Amino acid sequence: MKKVGTFCGVVLVTMLVTGTAFAQRPRTSEDTTGARVTGPKPPPAPQTFKAKYEGGVFAYNTKQTGTLSFDDVNKRLVFRTKQQQEYLSIPYAAVSGAFADTRSRRPTGATVVGSLPLPYGANIPALFFKKKYRYLTLQFSDPDSRAVGLTSFKLESKELLNSVLHTLAGKAELEPRGDGFIRRKPMKAGSPEM
Repeated sequence: MKKVGTFCGVVLVTMLVTGTAFAQRPRTSEDTTGARVTGPKPPPAPQTFKAKYEGGVFAYNTKQTGTLSFDDVNKRLVFRTKQQQEYLSIPYAAVSGAFADTRSRRPTGATVVGSLPLPYGANIPALFFKKKYRYLTLQFSDPDSRAVGLTSFKLESKELLNSVLHTLAGKAELEPRGDGFIRRKPMKAGSPEM
């Protein structure tokens, strides 16, 4: 036992003196553009698809279920209600950022069952049930009010979300950054680069 303690002490002192440590790995340099390689480009998104508006656009507070459409003629993303009435639109040129967001939440039914007083803890498994929800989150500059906003649309699947994100980024001429896409502001003459 004494030999093991002595050996560990020698290793520790050696590490402190030499400044080395186990499990270090070399640092990787980041791309200066902030772009990430995420694999193959997904297939183009359908022209119209189901979505749920979650809020964020000024004066459009009601959450609605409906459809999102790419209106390429007018260069905008259009949300329509279940009755196919146009509810709101965001011009492609107004989109300054877009990314795919995933949130894990407990569905309402699981929350209700988890709070019921059932014998022998029969409701405990409901407390561990979670579902993933997929959101297309857009940052935009409202051309009418010149206000900056953030809105999101809930989509049905990961594949649809990924294809919509890449299709919108292409139509809005956004550049990749991290896990999303942004619109770079043009550099002013004489301003230093970061």
